[in-house]
Amino acid sequence: MEMRNTFLPIPAEVIDIVVETPTIRTFVLRPAEPIHFKAGQFMQLSLPGVGEAPFTPSSAPTESKRLEITILKAGFVTAALHELEPGGTLGLRGPFGKGYPTDRLEDQEVLVIGGGVGLAPLRSLLYHLFEDVSRYRRVSIRYGARSPEELCYRGQYDAWQSQKGVDFTPTIDRPAEGWEGHVGLVTTLLDDLDMDLSNTYALSCGPEVMLKFVTWKLLDLGFAPDRIYLSMNRNMSCGQGICGRCNIGPYYLCKDGPDMCYSKIQDIPYALG
Repeated sequence: MEMRNTFLPIPAEVIDIVVETPTIRTFVLRPAEPIHFKAGQFMQLSLPGVGEAPFTPSSAPTESKRLEITILKAGFVTAALHELEPGGTLGLRGPFGKGYPTDRLEDQEVLVIGGGVGLAPLRSLLYHLFEDVSRYRRVSIRYGARSPEELCYRGQYDAWQSQKGVDFTPTIDRPAEGWEGHVGLVTTLLDDLDMDLSNTYALSCGPEVMLKFVTWKLLDLGFAPDRIYLSMNRNMSCGQGICGRCNIGPYYLCKDGPDMCYSKIQDIPYALG
């Protein structure tokens, strides 16, 4: 069987663009050939004449002919992507990385913690969990953003928590007019966890500073380091551990992660920034 050149992008048509927040958009793509990926694996997305950057699909892993990638406008490449309209063409390389440890989650309680656009990679995981939610004791979702306007996928929250065994709690950093939900950083949603920690896996994705404080909070609550997984989507370029940009100690996020078990990196200085 001929191996595909992973350095050669697959063309993908932009068939729709969904405005999630003032700074976040979901790009719905139709690749020229099916792309099979696991929840948590990432793609290198390229815009011809502009550049390339890593993003984790936010769509269901079972959909190989239609991908969704949710992107925050934060730099040169992402700003150019936000100028696109349906009908444009992008390039996709990958998938890369190991993805979430979904085989370990069965018959366990699953705690999903997201911040801002960090809910995007976690949404792919949620789609996987929702395929047969009865395989898990419970799925608890905790999600935070700066303001109500910055919460992603707001139209899906009711459907998520309507499933048996699933609970969802959002929060915003500061009070806002019309907001009747929880106010405070996402870590404050962990104060009253009613979960069996010895049979719970926590998976988190968000800004680096959030990952740091979420990890410290989980450890304070009594989580074992080998039950904490962090999506560390940073500095990834080649996708194959060759360029050396994304290493944390002996690990390369692009091939050993980007969803890293905290027990592997807990003794590496500055692993959490």
